[in-house]
Amino acid sequence: MLKLLSATRIPLLIGAAAVAALTVAEFLMPTDWRAALREVGFDQVLAADRALRPTDTGRAGPPVVVVDIDRRTLQAIGPWPWPRASVAQLIDAIAVHKPAAMAVDILFADRDPRSTAAASRPRTQPTAAPQLSALAEQTAEGDQQLAQAGRAVPLVLGFVLDPERPGTPPQVPIITRNAPRLDQLWSARGAAAPPLLLTGRASGLGALSLPANRDGVVRYVPLLVGVGGNILPGLAVESLRVARGGSAYLLQADPLLLATADLQIPLNPDALLRLVPASPPASDARTISALDVLQGRASANRLAGAIVLVGGSAPELGGLRETVGDPLTPSVQIQANAVEQIRDGRFPRPVGHARAAQTLLVFLLGALALAASIVLPPVFGTVGLAIIIAVTWAGAIASSMLGDRLVDPLTPSLAGVAVFAIASITSFAVTYRREALVRQRFEQHLAPAVVRRIVEHPTLIKLTGERREVTSLFTDVEGFTALTHRADAEALVDVLDHYFEGIAGLIVEHGGMVDKIVGDAVHALFNAPIDLADHPRQAVACAVALRSWTASYRQSAGPAALRFGRTRIGIETGEAIVGDVGLRSKLDYTAYGDAVNAAARLEAANKELGSSICVGPAAAARCDPEMLRPLGTIIVRGRDEPLAVFEPWPPDAPAQWRERYRAAFALAERDPLQAAAAFDELAAEPADDPVPKLLAARIRAKAAKV
Repeated sequence: MLKLLSATRIPLLIGAAAVAALTVAEFLMPTDWRAALREVGFDQVLAADRALRPTDTGRAGPPVVVVDIDRRTLQAIGPWPWPRASVAQLIDAIAVHKPAAMAVDILFADRDPRSTAAASRPRTQPTAAPQLSALAEQTAEGDQQLAQAGRAVPLVLGFVLDPERPGTPPQVPIITRNAPRLDQLWSARGAAAPPLLLTGRASGLGALSLPANRDGVVRYVPLLVGVGGNILPGLAVESLRVARGGSAYLLQADPLLLATADLQIPLNPDALLRLVPASPPASDARTISALDVLQGRASANRLAGAIVLVGGSAPELGGLRETVGDPLTPSVQIQANAVEQIRDGRFPRPVGHARAAQTLLVFLLGALALAASIVLPPVFGTVGLAIIIAVTWAGAIASSMLGDRLVDPLTPSLAGVAVFAIASITSFAVTYRREALVRQRFEQHLAPAVVRRIVEHPTLIKLTGERREVTSLFTDVEGFTALTHRADAEALVDVLDHYFEGIAGLIVEHGGMVDKIVGDAVHALFNAPIDLADHPRQAVACAVALRSWTASYRQSAGPAALRFGRTRIGIETGEAIVGDVGLRSKLDYTAYGDAVNAAARLEAANKELGSSICVGPAAAARCDPEMLRPLGTIIVRGRDEPLAVFEPWPPDAPAQWRERYRAAFALAERDPLQAAAAFDELAAEPADDPVPKLLAARIRAKAAKV
């Protein structure tokens, strides 16, 4: 049996199970799966951070400029790859403006393969810089010229991790303190690096390699990498070391920190720097075309004292990477973003004990979402969930802006939405089933408005059983058994159909509930299954309406032809046990108690009393005395004491006749014989009221016994 309480209990249990399952799943989820969701959440938080953070942050340090070998430059100078002599001339053109340092985001592995072949380039090749072409065609080795260019400016070259090429490139001293542990350091067996001729003249060497997440998006730049068991810096941090005149690095534990010159860089165990998504306008503002530099059109003020990164946005250079918001970001721009972040002291990192904190946040949002779905109506629950999620995101963004600490709000938000959806769907299913149950139980027995109240407020009733005061009403058709022997079956069923429809309509109209129909009898309850104000009076008023309607119905063609009998009604008020009783497949909402039994006995007593309606003493005491006439006292089965019973006045009884009736009844205790005579006189006046005549006979019989 489905309890109405399950409308809350079942969604609560299923929602709680969903919260527990999602919490456990978050804790046990493989690292790669967790990272995929976490990084997307971090993307959104950092993007909001960037949008909300003031643009003028009071940066200290040299500006960052990107010299871009773009498509326009290649069209003017020649196709990629260039001879290293050509790259050397570009470096010389930049060095003239005295930058603080220059980093080249191009790998010069092995010796220059094109230095002696430059002269074979077709003369029809268009060029906007004849002096660059002439330099490329000189017979001197390109590596020598590039090495010579490295003397004119602090130059940082790059290497890439290569598991197929063992060996370690030359490295800047890294001093360790307190045995720092970089358990998750990005490492390889070897590296592809420039030849010694170049690295010997360069001021620094940094890793060009950029790690991508499982979705192929570059979100991190390595601050340190491992090569053949040694630790080397990344290109971005190496550029800043050279620009600030640092001679070495200090790597320490407790806290894990990388220091050089005046930089203090907090590290994660993987030594990766989480990038803040850069805005395209900011990237464009710091970028100068390499062609403009070669042709002398670059502003000297922009390059002087700057950290210049040389790279290419042209696809031919092979340096395009997918980043957050841009599937084709030049790697030199990624390195430039990293340089600016380190310079500005921005090191976004997950909060401490990130895994436990994330699991706790999933649990909290799931629990709050469950509470919103259970406690609040659907619309307000949805609004509440939206507020909870908004607060979570606002907290994550504030954590990033105020402390560079990253909290993933996406995974907990998805968990909250999932729990809310599961609990809401379950609640809807339970509510739908409960409403169907309520309608099945009551829609034929109660007024539609009452059924709607029960559906909207299921706590108004207790289908599982309760004690409550009810007024019970029983009806029965006089002489029905004999009628069934003489009547045509089809005609009788048709008459009964209309009879029960009329009876049920009047009961529902007066706020009662049709409990059951058995044969020709109808049992109705007032003040069940929900409260009905002044229910005894409502039941008596309903009985009066039934008396009038059934009297009229008996005169219609069908009932008159069958000689359909008079309807007798019994009414009593008292405490009863009400609720669903029966088998699972067939439940019946009914009532048990003395009041129910008494109403049935009172209905049967009408035969003895001559009345149509017999109202018990408890119900009569709750009604206006002017509504009822006394019928005397009777003994009913199941009761030891006599019951004073009453009947609503006949509708055609005049006021004077009613006064004489009361006077005769009051006289019965003092002078029974005189009272009986008075009732005989009253019986002679109304044509269709056997009550006075039978009451006179009962008084005489009682007096004779005395």
